[in-house]
Amino acid sequence: MTEHHLAVTRTARYYQLGELSESTTRVWFVCHGYGQLAAYFIRHFAFLTEADPHTVVVAPEGLSRFYLSGNGGRVGASWMTRDDRLHEIEDHIGFLNQLAGQVLAACSADVQVTVLGFSQGTATVSRWLDQAAFRPAHLVLWAGGFPEDLARAIAAPLLHQLPLTLVVGTDDEYVSAEKIAQQQAQLEALGATPRLLTFAGKHQLDRRVLEELAGLTRP
Repeated sequence: MTEHHLAVTRTARYYQLGELSESTTRVWFVCHGYGQLAAYFIRHFAFLTEADPHTVVVAPEGLSRFYLSGNGGRVGASWMTRDDRLHEIEDHIGFLNQLAGQVLAACSADVQVTVLGFSQGTATVSRWLDQAAFRPAHLVLWAGGFPEDLARAIAAPLLHQLPLTLVVGTDDEYVSAEKIAQQQAQLEALGATPRLLTFAGKHQLDRRVLEELAGLTRP
């Protein structure tokens, strides 16, 4: 038995808050975590577009969907699993690059882009930005980390002078204080200068921290 691969065309899904135009000043690309759907994930960012009509939030959805329990009920999405992982990564990078090209073409050249990945989405956005046609104004890795298998020759130029924030809840059941310290050391070894923000909470988003990241409140 031999394994083969065939590239096919498929339909990807994403959600958007706000209207894109030449007057758009900020775009947020936000990537959900394992087992989430973009339609629900993007709701956490609705206040950004409500506070500023020149802000647009775009939430792509992982290409693999599945039932969260058994063979029915709630559905979630995933960016990748360990099975055929490299092809899944390649497919998602292609999807995200095509999406970003479409979104940014509708904006002025000086639009500020924030890229946020949550949980499993942190590895997805990190790998994507290595092959993206733009450089973000800010990268946020929330409740997850930068992929350890990304070669230094690739990671170091990406992270050089890139504003980078790590966010984690103090009671996150998946990301311990030790793991965060390891992630900080890993990023610093690659030449990054990550800022760490914490909040009282678990493996979740936090409105107050999002407001701070968006510049709506003082640190």
